[in-house]
Amino acid sequence: MIKTMWTTQNIPDLDGKQALVTGGNSGIGYETALALYKAGATVTIAGRDAHRLRQAADPIKEVAGKGNVETAVLNLANLAQIEQFAQEYVSTHTRLDILINNAGVMMPPQRLTDDGYELQFGTNFLGHFALTGHLYSLLKQTPGARVVTLSSGAYKWATGIDYNNLRSEKSYDPTREYGISKLADMWFALELQRRMENTDSDLYSLAAHPGIVRTGLQRHIDATALNTYNDVMEPWQGALPALFAATSPEAIKGGYYGPDGEKELTGYPAPAFINETATNKVEAKTLWTYAEKETGVSFENE
Repeated sequence: MIKTMWTTQNIPDLDGKQALVTGGNSGIGYETALALYKAGATVTIAGRDAHRLRQAADPIKEVAGKGNVETAVLNLANLAQIEQFAQEYVSTHTRLDILINNAGVMMPPQRLTDDGYELQFGTNFLGHFALTGHLYSLLKQTPGARVVTLSSGAYKWATGIDYNNLRSEKSYDPTREYGISKLADMWFALELQRRMENTDSDLYSLAAHPGIVRTGLQRHIDATALNTYNDVMEPWQGALPALFAATSPEAIKGGYYGPDGEKELTGYPAPAFINETATNKVEAKTLWTYAEKETGVSFENE
């Protein structure tokens, strides 16, 4: 159990730490980047649009804090651009203490990534798998580095992955595909930690989910559906589980964190429920093998 109602005031001093937050220019990602900056980290906020990145970074720099802010263009729907981004990051940084795989797409109209994958699976999972793999060498050489992958309570909507429909070859259902992408994120986070157990690395792989938060992520959802919930959190509170996973000494390797309220919809960070599907090691290994083949990224060789 977490001993206190954990907030950003509990984040330890991050002076000298390097952090990278995907989708850090808005919503939960912005609040995550801001909190890490306030705690003293040098934070790179990565996103698709250079102008929006600057619009996010400038206000952060005006806030009292001892950290630094950098911006970098990253398109998680393009595997070649992910590799280029990672190569540039590794060439200009000597460590990476915190990687937060935050960026995401939620229930959009049917679209494919630049490489032809269903947009939610390709962005939410496959892009982050490739990014983490390309940055793996830097993460491994950073003592106590943490990779936090954002999932969602929606992972429980999925019972498995149809590998013959990941390019929408058969059909497209935005809700189904979102759940699948978030189950993939759970399998990735837990499998990465299992693979760390057989190495001399002390890297942490963790997962988190924000609960129900009002952000631009829900722009494809009917607003009346969101309003059926009595409590919808603001982004600063939705960022807390990922921040806890990324910084707290209480966070454990392979942990999964979300809000502590009813049905994990609202509240403050606490261990979140991991169902039997998410802990299926065979399915997680199958997904890992698929992702390595599709992205050309092998963690062992990075």
